[in-house]
Amino acid sequence: MSAKTLMVQGCTSDAGKTTLVAGLCRVFARRGLDVVPFKPQNMALNSAVTADGGEIARSTWLQAMAARAEPTVDMNPVLLKPSTDVGAQVIVHGRALAQMDAKAYHDYKRVAWGAVQQSFERLRARHDWVLVEGAGSPAEVNLRDRDIANMGFALPHQVPVLLVADIDRGGIFAHFVGTLDCIAPEEQALVKGFIVNRFRGDLAMLQPGNDWLAARTGKPVLGTVPYLHGLMLDAEDAIDAGQSSPTAGPRLKVAVPVLPRISNHTDFDALRAHPQVDLHYVGPGQALPACDLIILPGSKSVQHDLAWLRAQGHDQAIARHLRYGGKLIGICGGLQMLGQALHDPLGLEGGGSAPGLGWLDLETTLEAEKQLRNVHGQLTTELAEVRGYEIHMGVSHGPALDRPALRLADGRVDGALSADGQILATYVHGLFDAPDALSALLRWAGLGQVQRVDLAALREASLERLADTLEASLDIEALLRAGI
Repeated sequence: MSAKTLMVQGCTSDAGKTTLVAGLCRVFARRGLDVVPFKPQNMALNSAVTADGGEIARSTWLQAMAARAEPTVDMNPVLLKPSTDVGAQVIVHGRALAQMDAKAYHDYKRVAWGAVQQSFERLRARHDWVLVEGAGSPAEVNLRDRDIANMGFALPHQVPVLLVADIDRGGIFAHFVGTLDCIAPEEQALVKGFIVNRFRGDLAMLQPGNDWLAARTGKPVLGTVPYLHGLMLDAEDAIDAGQSSPTAGPRLKVAVPVLPRISNHTDFDALRAHPQVDLHYVGPGQALPACDLIILPGSKSVQHDLAWLRAQGHDQAIARHLRYGGKLIGICGGLQMLGQALHDPLGLEGGGSAPGLGWLDLETTLEAEKQLRNVHGQLTTELAEVRGYEIHMGVSHGPALDRPALRLADGRVDGALSADGQILATYVHGLFDAPDALSALLRWAGLGQVQRVDLAALREASLERLADTLEASLDIEALLRAGI
């Protein structure tokens, strides 16, 4: 028997689809339902490694955690990781296939559609419920041809749709009515109702608008979700530019350059959450501040991001930071930047070779096969447990790796620690996620008495709070009846 399905589509990007699906996954799971998330196509640079050894969007991984389900590649069969403004790495069923520009991928969608259908049917056969998340908006009529992410998916499968809009942006009723007007009548029929997201204020003041919307469209508003502050949930892609709010007392100042193709910035969620850390994301045109620790993050286009780093003058600022005794961490692409040279003989990220920053004696070559694995082990600076994952096409070699940063449980070593102890580099994402590793790294960077912060516990508490809010603000019974 096939699972029941329900799809959340947004009037705009960042309307709250990802968070809403995560919350509904937890609501359904708490009711004892066997529920899983599904996003046919996603475009994001934050990703995760599944138990079956593939790569999916980090947001879908979060939704699987909310559903209390093991993440699999079928939950996100097509992932696009942008490497330029017009091109992306195309990942299907967890494996990187090719670099494509927008036109080439548009042509490839006929093949991608087959992968989407295979994954959807497998999930429907194995579970009671599949909660589907759209991408962007169905109102993007320029993308309607060969659409596999919104109504192009919902219509052939006759999946009921909930339409969500962000009232905090304003113009919400125009968003709802305009979106309906941009889709075909048979697609409009799939829309079972509206959800108002991120509301602040008196609900009574909103009711006349909801009544007008229902009369105008013949479709009900199924709930109004309040603006929720302080949720600690993995982001799909956008960076929360707000700075952390440290408590009084000793604290560590940390700076992270926001590279044009920064990837897996969820690595820094534990630092954002830590009350003794003052985390600053440094954007274009901004100088690196005086700080205790600089972290070079992952990158989807390392040579180009390194050139950007130099153009910003960050290489000189980092050199000054090291002269004054500051600490430096490179993660994945950041590790590669710290070496002597970067080589791309296959043209995977543009081709050619480029000099690195030269602070570690290693070189990196991009290879065709992407390294994907979940790992655990211990730091070498302090025997603290690390749990994370590797996602990289670069293979590094050189004497610096003889002094590793991590010893992994599978017998391998990872990364490098400079002889003076100032620079730590690793391929492992999630470096700060485990509480003991976070505390150890903060001590290494110069913080004295470190408070313990458990990111997984904060995420779980946020999912429970989100589910409580949805239970109180949405007509859950109507949603359950809407699924087919």
